[in-house]
Amino acid sequence: MLKDRIKEVRKSVKLNQSDFGAKIGVKGNTVGNYELGLRSPSDAIIFSICREFGVSEVWLRTGEGEMYLPKSRSEQLVSFFSDILKMDDDDFIRSFCLALASLDKEQLHQLADLSETVLTKWAQLKEKKEQKEKADP
Repeated sequence: MLKDRIKEVRKSVKLNQSDFGAKIGVKGNTVGNYELGLRSPSDAIIFSICREFGVSEVWLRTGEGEMYLPKSRSEQLVSFFSDILKMDDDDFIRSFCLALASLDKEQLHQLADLSETVLTKWAQLKEKKEQKEKADP
């Protein structure tokens, strides 16, 4: 039911009813009424939920398909770096990304080449280990 899917979206984005409502332009108690099935959201509110949280309108209305719309690679990167910016300054991931951001194009290509070499060697070692385990039961 629509009321359950609205609640599922809200829980998925880890917001309380008040904060969820603020993002879609209604009060928290209105969200509560949607989730209890006491009120039906207007088309504008459904559109707002879909736009704000990247939810499929078909899924929200009918339950068919995936909850979230697929993101382009660029949208995935924007989302990833947005999350990084929300982290504490001393967080390793944030520090690592800031270090990457300070590299010039040539340094990034060198890092990519090094990463490819490491991954290739790792895959070769893994394959040898698996072959040895098959040969020595």
